[in-house]
Amino acid sequence: MMEFCCGSLPLISSFYGSSECFIGLKLDPLSKPCDVSYTTIPSMAYFEFLVIKKDHQETGHDPVVVDLVDVKTGHDYEPVITTFSGLYRYRLGDVLRVIGHNNNSPQFRFVGRPKVVLSIDMEKTYEEDLLKAVTKAKLLLEPHELMLIDFTSRLDSSLFPGHYVLYWELGSKVKDVKVEPHPDVMEECCFTVEECLDSVYRNGRKNDKKSGSFDELMSFFVSCGSSVSQYKTPKSLTNKEALKKEGSVVGAT
Repeated sequence: MMEFCCGSLPLISSFYGSSECFIGLKLDPLSKPCDVSYTTIPSMAYFEFLVIKKDHQETGHDPVVVDLVDVKTGHDYEPVITTFSGLYRYRLGDVLRVIGHNNNSPQFRFVGRPKVVLSIDMEKTYEEDLLKAVTKAKLLLEPHELMLIDFTSRLDSSLFPGHYVLYWELGSKVKDVKVEPHPDVMEECCFTVEECLDSVYRNGRKNDKKSGSFDELMSFFVSCGSSVSQYKTPKSLTNKEALKKEGSVVGAT
């Protein structure tokens, strides 16, 4: 969206900070937004970093906090700050990934928020996971002069198997043109998002019938008066009792 609106103008994010504290400065002002990194300014506050390990957070492990000089490249952290104005070991709630150092100051990229965004069963989908999936899927819109303006998501467990529902607001790259995405394009976007998500979620989405399911369905219709010799498996079920029977024999593989 920003690249479309700004055209050839450079997009600059000069610093990273919050209402509580100024944290980092961008030393390469002309780098692309997707490549933005910030260098920590250690004189702004006393910085500590909470080690982010998804499995440890969810199983109740005690948090591990390290000093500014002890962060490691490639690891994720949540900033914990003590400021001159009186905040003591205040957690900012952002996840930062260390990508290197400038002298002794860590350089980092903003990843997202640490909490689980979506979870139906055993899978855990974080904001970072969802953003990666959507970022890959929205590339399919570009050949059709469409762009993703914003999105949100929710869980839907009213049907089996449960699934994620994504709401996308689309815009046209062509001025004064009505946005009418082709269903096939949106379906491809859905497939792409799902393929990017955790294998636990994908496996849970499978809706395969257990062996013998359709024999049971035939027995049900025969018991209701259908002829065995004339019976054919219906390709669309409308009978409520038959729907309940089929729903009870769904199995995931």
